[in-house]
Amino acid sequence: MSIITLITDFGNKDHFVAKMKGNIYTKYPDAKIIDISNHVSPFNIMEAAYILENSYKSFPEKSVHIIDVDSEKTIEKKHIVVYLDNHYFVCSDNGILSILAQNTNPEKIYEIIIQEDLNTIDSSTNIFSQVACHLAKGGKPELIGKEISDIKSVKNLKPFINEDSNQIVSSVIYIDNFGNVITNLKKNIFEEIRKGRSFVISVRNYKFEKIFNKYSDIVNYNVPVNDRNDEGKGLVVFNSNNLLQISIYRSNPLNVGTASSLMGLKIYDSVTISFK
Repeated sequence: MSIITLITDFGNKDHFVAKMKGNIYTKYPDAKIIDISNHVSPFNIMEAAYILENSYKSFPEKSVHIIDVDSEKTIEKKHIVVYLDNHYFVCSDNGILSILAQNTNPEKIYEIIIQEDLNTIDSSTNIFSQVACHLAKGGKPELIGKEISDIKSVKNLKPFINEDSNQIVSSVIYIDNFGNVITNLKKNIFEEIRKGRSFVISVRNYKFEKIFNKYSDIVNYNVPVNDRNDEGKGLVVFNSNNLLQISIYRSNPLNVGTASSLMGLKIYDSVTISFK
């Protein structure tokens, strides 16, 4: 028996998550369902991919991960099952899984072929739950799909590095619950291009010349508490996934503001690093 996880853009206001879980329990009463996130921004495959990449390895091998984001089946967008890193992923072929496939090649990719009689407006809910139950019970993917050779890629997977290696243009790939702005620039790439040089990170009209190890490093603890003015200051760190992140110290969207709101940043916006 395998765990079934959910990543969706359904939210909790409507009935869609409950319907999918009901479908799963109807087909597989002993299923174990874990919600990773049902609050992906609508149709935001980059956001879904970031959440998936940083969560799936915490689950046991052979877990089945449903990613129901931007999943309506069209002539250009198949429904697929991908077996990668000893996990199953059930989703639309819209580029979500290309981030995972950067570092680990899929062992098998299947186009789901059971949807001919389920071609309705919410077909992904029915199809994905049916396929997930089949796989979680130990069923072979060959019985619900035909093997194909590749998956679609999503843009802006890797930062742009100019020919002189004195500038990196990274892209915003995720904005978290604190409004932290996360880019696609990995620490090892940054250090490889940097070669010990000083740098300037440019974000809109903001410039940063230092990367902190953790948020509280921006605080001057030599100054009395009542005289400090650190809350609301911008800073740059490499987050727990070693991705360059723009933050506001102790950000709060209700008063201080966040890196995303104060700097006007959204998914796919650019963050430029120039080396001196």
